Amino acid sequence: MKIAVCFNEAPAAPARGEVIDLLSEQGARHEAEAVLEALLSLKHQAELVPLEADIADFITRLRKSNFDLAFNLCEGFWGDSRREMHVAALLDLLGLTFTGCGPYCLALSQDKARTKDLFNAHHLPTPPYFLVRLGGQLPKTKTLAYPLIVKPRFEDASLGITGESIVGNEKALVKRIRYIHEKYRQDALVEEFIEGRELNVAIFGNVHPDVLPISEIRFDPALPHAIVSYSGKWVENSTEFIGTRPICPAPLKIREEFLVKDVSLRAFKLLECRDYARVDIRLRDGLPYILEVNANPDIAPDAGLARSALTAGMSYPVFIGKLLDLAIRRKEVPHA
Repeated sequence: MKIAVCFNEAPAAPARGEVIDLLSEQGARHEAEAVLEALLSLKHQAELVPLEADIADFITRLRKSNFDLAFNLCEGFWGDSRREMHVAALLDLLGLTFTGCGPYCLALSQDKARTKDLFNAHHLPTPPYFLVRLGGQLPKTKTLAYPLIVKPRFEDASLGITGESIVGNEKALVKRIRYIHEKYRQDALVEEFIEGRELNVAIFGNVHPDVLPISEIRFDPALPHAIVSYSGKWVENSTEFIGTRPICPAPLKIREEFLVKDVSLRAFKLLECRDYARVDIRLRDGLPYILEVNANPDIAPDAGLARSALTAGMSYPVFIGKLLDLAIRRKEVPHA
């Protein structure tokens, strides 16, 4: 089978945010090269197809090369993560079956406020929140108790998350909201900070999706805040990165594991995810709170989803092969 491994190249400067934010985008090539190597080891024809500034070149290559299927690893377009859904929609318009979630799911999951509204409507536990619109003011009536955490509404990969995201008073809250508005040029989502264990729940499959072994993120007690900050995820020589350690499988009581799997699967299905996704959870007093659903998580060999797959007994090439099989089945359905 001839497969296009599509990924977004990083520009010289980010569309918004901090210069350091490019680190996460630059990781897309590392992820794509690993997927390519796995596909070649499975005896497929596969090629890297980078998405750069000129989208016409990307379209032309996809059209002329007669690919059977695409591995979609694009997490945005030329520094703009808000356009992640547009790339998936483009693949749809080109009639090219691709791995991972569709454009509607990608758009919805990237909007932290709307997903939280959906979770609340469907009685899925998630931290209470309020939204401060771009250019708006802090609401006069605030029902949340400090500490709070302030996030960009539409980013992923921990963009905009640092130790200063955790605020303990109104002065710090206003300052952080202003930072999100000015640097990321979008609404600021303010939610209750859940003190508890952090879990990453990898889900794999479609008709009957499976929860892979759950990972726990252990934080060094010396860290000022037990959060997965941007540095903790991407800056390898930072104190946060060194002090943020994944444990898989996570040691959980039977009831805790049941509840975590249940809410994660319900969230996966509610957002109409497909093939794979990761649900980030905070566990407090035995109750799992959904922080967000990452519908297009990193699947590099050293990333959390591949780690959970390995714990489940899947080598990296086997894991990639199974993801490919899910997309192949979807490709075959219209022709059945």
